Amino acid sequence: MKLTVNGITKQYKNKTAVDQISFQLTEGVTGLLGANGAGKTTLMRMASGILTPTSGSVDADGIPVDTEEYRALLGYLPQDFGYYPEFTAREFVQYVAALKGIEKKKAKKKTEEILELVGLSDVAGKRIRTYSGGMKQRVGIAQALVNDPKILILDEPTAGLDPKERVRFRNLIAEIGKDTIVLFSTHIVSDVEHIASNLLMMREGKLIYEGAWSEQKGDLEKFYMEEFE
Repeated sequence: MKLTVNGITKQYKNKTAVDQISFQLTEGVTGLLGANGAGKTTLMRMASGILTPTSGSVDADGIPVDTEEYRALLGYLPQDFGYYPEFTAREFVQYVAALKGIEKKKAKKKTEEILELVGLSDVAGKRIRTYSGGMKQRVGIAQALVNDPKILILDEPTAGLDPKERVRFRNLIAEIGKDTIVLFSTHIVSDVEHIASNLLMMREGKLIYEGAWSEQKGDLEKFYMEEFE
């Protein structure tokens, strides 16, 4: 499968949040790197069909982003995903499965598989409000995976996690990326360095680099340090 972003732009009254960005992704993990305010979230919301571009297009093998067929291929985790704190993880993931139109028996089976994958099986019956930040993030990725997405979009998935949880989350994303298109945004260089085979870098709404992290590691680290001075 190929995810194609073609010349997308998002223009607000006096600001261009995303400026004519184009790229193509296939299976594997791609990191979207940039400072806060670079336009990462706006780009990902357009790639998820949540936000309509001012111009340009997004499609998966020719399937337009604004169709049910595209949404069936998609898993999405926003930086602050909404959940019901009184739900257990099991109840919440099954609820999301129902919203995605998955048949009840299949949804139950898939929920158990996904909770095992994200390491929450032993606490699946506990209310989400009792979870740590890292555990809540794992609930977030579980709900994003419940429909077996071919495209997984994660907005700052490791933000606020302690080092141990960050490593666990990176390993999970790397495993999923073996047969899924994964696009995840971050401002943490080590996240990209450890799991992303491909890198997109944004600055002020523009795509300023696309390619392998390993090819330009020294130059990119220098740029990144300058970006945050």
